[in-house]
Amino acid sequence: MNKYLAGLVMAGLTMAGSAFAESHMSEEDLMKAVTARQSTMKLYAFNLGTLGAMARGTIDYNAEAAEAAAGNLVKLSSMNQMAFWPAGSDMESLEGTKALPALWEDMAGVGEAATAMTEAAVAMEAAAGTDLASLQGAMGALGGACGGCHKAYRASD
Repeated sequence: MNKYLAGLVMAGLTMAGSAFAESHMSEEDLMKAVTARQSTMKLYAFNLGTLGAMARGTIDYNAEAAEAAAGNLVKLSSMNQMAFWPAGSDMESLEGTKALPALWEDMAGVGEAATAMTEAAVAMEAAAGTDLASLQGAMGALGGACGGCHKAYRASD
């Protein structure tokens, strides 16, 4: 797990340091970054949806599918996503995004949220294939990690 956390810290520092250079991107390039991050969020949602449906009992628990979904979340959360978040790609600067400007103003908070997501995904990966009760027990932290970032840095619907 330490390699994931170290990667997140480095990504956060690089993201903060590269904000000036990326602020001079064309609108087309900014939208490509927004599309990439929104696609990544859809992958998070798809995998979280599988786990959530099992936890709620709307689909049958399947250890193999749960392990796969949790493993995908670990991979997504440990992936370097800094290029998806250039300065100037917030909802006040571009249409088609719900990213709040607060995200770029609170890099320490973003780093903490990213760390929480990775930790929750790793915990889910350890629990998901064990049994339904373990999967259910790991859902709260995982949902909280997603929601914590969205509440602070994403405009509500």
